[in-house]
This record gives sequence, C-alpha cells and structure tokens, in this order.
Amino acid sequence: MERRCDPVSLEVIRGAIRAAQAEMEALIERTAMSAFIREKKDFYTALFDADGVMAVGSNVPVFGDVCGPVFRDFPAETMKPGDVYWYNDCYGSRGAVSHSNDQVLLAPVFHEGRRVALVMAWAHFADIGGLRPGSISPDATEIFHEGVIIPPTRLSDGGVVNEATLKIFFRNSRWPAACQADLRALLASVGLGATRMAEIAARFGTDVLADALRQLLARTEATIRTKLAETFPVGTHRFTDRIDGDGKGSGPLALRFALTRTPNNRFVFDAEATDDQSPGPVNYLMNPDVPGMALGLFLLGGDPTQVTNAGGPRAIDEVKLREGSLLQPRWPAALGMRGLTMMRMLAALNGLVAAAGGPAPAAHAAYVIMLLRGLAGGKPFLMSDGIGVGYGARPFADGTDAVYFVAQENYPVEFLEAEYPARLLRYGVHEDSGGPGRHRGGCGIVRHYEILAEEAVLAVRIDGVQCPPWGVAGGQSGRPGRAVVNPGTPRERVLAPLSDGNRLVRGDILLIETGGGGGHGHPFDRPAQQVLEDVEGGFVSAEAALHDYGVVIRDGVLDEAATAARRQDRPASKAFHRVAYADVLE
Repeated sequence: MERRCDPVSLEVIRGAIRAAQAEMEALIERTAMSAFIREKKDFYTALFDADGVMAVGSNVPVFGDVCGPVFRDFPAETMKPGDVYWYNDCYGSRGAVSHSNDQVLLAPVFHEGRRVALVMAWAHFADIGGLRPGSISPDATEIFHEGVIIPPTRLSDGGVVNEATLKIFFRNSRWPAACQADLRALLASVGLGATRMAEIAARFGTDVLADALRQLLARTEATIRTKLAETFPVGTHRFTDRIDGDGKGSGPLALRFALTRTPNNRFVFDAEATDDQSPGPVNYLMNPDVPGMALGLFLLGGDPTQVTNAGGPRAIDEVKLREGSLLQPRWPAALGMRGLTMMRMLAALNGLVAAAGGPAPAAHAAYVIMLLRGLAGGKPFLMSDGIGVGYGARPFADGTDAVYFVAQENYPVEFLEAEYPARLLRYGVHEDSGGPGRHRGGCGIVRHYEILAEEAVLAVRIDGVQCPPWGVAGGQSGRPGRAVVNPGTPRERVLAPLSDGNRLVRGDILLIETGGGGGHGHPFDRPAQQVLEDVEGGFVSAEAALHDYGVVIRDGVLDEAATAARRQDRPASKAFHRVAYADVLE
C-alpha cells in the first residue's frame, strides 16, 4: 500500500492522538461524581481507526475488542455523526467488558462525510443494581446478581440522546444522581474525543490520518514480534499460577498457560488447561486480545516512540481458550470479583517470560477490594474502595509499594473521612509484606478504620493468602494480607479473605492489611546497608532482616561482622518461590 504519511507527520499525529486521548481522560476525572471514578480514577479512554482497530489507548493491559460488539449489531455503514453507542454486556462483548459495573461509550468520528475514527470512554460505575449495594459481591453466583445488563445500544441517534433508555438505567441504581453524572461525564468525553479527532483529520487529511494509524499499528506489531522472538526461544514455555478460591469452597484454582514459538515464528498462546469455571464471582471472561495486549505492554517497556494499540494482540497468531474454564466461563456465571483472577493472569504472563529466561518481574499481589454499606445519620451510604498492594521486584529494582492498579490511586485520608462515616486511625506501609530478595518485593498497605456509622455490612476481597505472589531467581514470595475486626481485643474477629455479610457497628475497629509482591534474586545478596534502610523506613522489621536477609541489626546499628558471619550460611534457592522454593510452579 502506498505510504501517504511522511515520517515527520507520523510523529506529529502520534503525539496529537495521544494528547487527545489524555484530554478525554482529564475531562472524565474533572466532571464525574462518584468517588471510584473521580478519586480512584477507574476509567480509561481509547481512539480507534475507522475500522475499529485500537490506535491508541491507556497503558492498561486488559483491553479487548471494544468495537466489535457494536459493529455486530450496528453495521459501520449505518453510523452517522452524533451517534453514540453504549454497552456493559460482558458475555455479549466476549469479555471486552469483564464485569458489569464497567460502562463503555463509543462514538464514530466523521470528516467531510467519511468515517475516519471511533473514540471510547469507559468507567466503573459505583452501583447499577444487583444483589448488594455496589453491585459486586462475593455472594453473587450468577451475573444477574451483579446489576443491569446493557447490550450494545444506540444511546444517541444523530445527536439526540435516548433519555428513556437512560431513565431505565438510572432507575436500577441505588444512587441514581451519581450514576447520571458519571454517564454525562462519559458522554462529554466521547464528544470531546470526536471533536479532537475530526480536527486532526481536517489538518492532515483523511488519507494521511488513515495511513498514519496503519503505520503506528504496524510499527508496534513489528516491535512486539521482534521482542517476542528475543524473549521466547523456539519451543513451548509453560507456567502455572493460582488464585486462593472463590469464597464458595472451590480452590485453589489454577491458571495454566503455555506459549509456543514455532520454527517459522508463529506465536500461539494456550490457556485451555486452566481449571474449570467457579460457582463464585471470580470468573474472568478474558477477551482473546488480552494476552497479546498484556505481553505487548510489558515488552514495549514504556518505549516513548510507541503507543498502546492493537499491535500487541496482532503479534499473537493464535489464542486458545476453553469454554467452561475460569477464563472463558459459560453464561450466566458471576464475574464481579474477576479482578483477582485478572491480576493472577497478568502475573502468570510474567511467569511465562521468566520460565523462558526473560527479564520478568516477580509476581504482584491482587489489589484489595472492600465495600462498606450501611446507614449513617439515617441515610444509606456506600464506601467502595480498592486498596493498594505491593508489586513484584524487578531484575534491576525493588517492587513498587502501595499501588492499586496502573495509574489508579488510593483514597486520600482527607477525602475518605469527609465523605464516609469512618475515621482512619492508621495508614501506612505493611511491614514485612514485600517478598525478600536482592531486590525486595513492594510492600502493601495497613489501614485501621474506626466505624462511625450506626450499622454497616462489609464485603472484602483479599487473595494470595494460600497462594502468595511468587518470587523469582532466588527471591521469595510476598506475604499475605488479612482483614480483622477489633484486633487485639476479646471481640477480635478474623474475616474470611473473600466474604460478604460481615456486620459492623459504631466503634468497631477494622484492620485491613494488604499483601506484598514477590522478591527478585537471593535475599542474602541485598546489600546490608539497604536492608538497614528498609528497617529504618518501616518496610522490614529487624527480626525479618535477620531471618530473611541474614543482616544483624542491634539497637538500630548494623553489625557488619555478625552479618558477614551469618551470611556464610547461605540458604539454597531455586528458580521460583511460593511459600517454598521450586524449579517449576505447579
């Protein structure tokens, strides 16, 4: 095909579409009402070419084929300026949306009567009906328990919004005002994105824009294919990771992955050996594009010359998934708590890289979810919060501490106390949660909440207690989290890690500790001075410094002679560590 876009224009267009995508996200952040969007920043935007192929998106490795479900029900040739399409149908989108709280709006972009692009805005809505306030619950056993399902729908027809459809949606929410404001924020975002993409088309011309998007896609695909070949020798590479269970008695549940590179450089991803779907809501309906997107983001490694696009999925020639498995459940299996399985999936992809001898980080913990619902001042409230965890150590650096997911954030103390009937008595690093290693795993978070509501019911989701995040290359696994009511008192209750219906009353103290990431490299290779700094910073206790790192600290002072003597007795290690060392994780 003739190249119409020159190299200079290509870079200008790359920057312009990336800026448009970022501006769409900024608008959502500034105009949405619910805390999970405004403060937590659980939203994404993306731009697509005229055929619905992702041209640029957020650095979030869980995007699938977002446009396909809309094109299936609304052929592209029937679209017109001012149209906006909407859905949250997980099964109808083959996992492009993976739980029902996530709403997707998609709008076509036209210039001089020609469709030149599509733009998307996506956000997690706090409540869309369902079994419990917040719509997701460990008690759910089918997707109908998780709120209203919206199949692909034309929300705006030529600029005229279907208000009747929106009224049905808002009526199904326990907090309709927030739901309405959030939907308007997404509408504004796709409107802005359509304007910006039309401006780019007008500046450069539709043919040049289309060629630029093709070149960016081809460049990303070629780069990822090259890096896949550098990472995976010819043959089949396997890795198994596990989630603890589904809260209904099933578990641990295994994700078994294989990636094959053929002699002619075809790449085949196979997850058919993954365990069967679960009765509980931990099923993850994984879109076939996700493995390529996730591996692509890892292999690109923040390359400033690249953008996140469909080049990653295109670099994987075949994806094999088994219907009825944890990653391809049959309708109407519950999906609401799929995040813990999604996080294990990402860790298992890193495990494939490590098993092939590549420079993978150790495993990360799955972010913790809590939903506190009840009455305060006679009015219902919902505190839906995702709490940061530790990420896996890298071959060159420690893991990141206290991160929720990608660019999403922990609630600030001031916001939390002003917005909800709770007081934070403590908020800090979860000491000793990071997996020991030459590079330490990231630490989780510890929070003590004082409950100020008259009554409340808590749902909590913590994973990695039985099957903690693995360490690699001699590093050890991260330490788990827990949830405890009234710790250290006669009324102490340790909560099940994945549970709902936990009743709290005014004055109760809720302790939540989140897990840490795995370590990388043998702990005895970590410089003793760094271990001392970890102890001084509250990341590692003096006891763990001695036991895990062989570092002797007395009264806050490093004893170098005793440390050298202690480290003479160096424990043997193997390739991986999950509670104990192993050459292969099963």
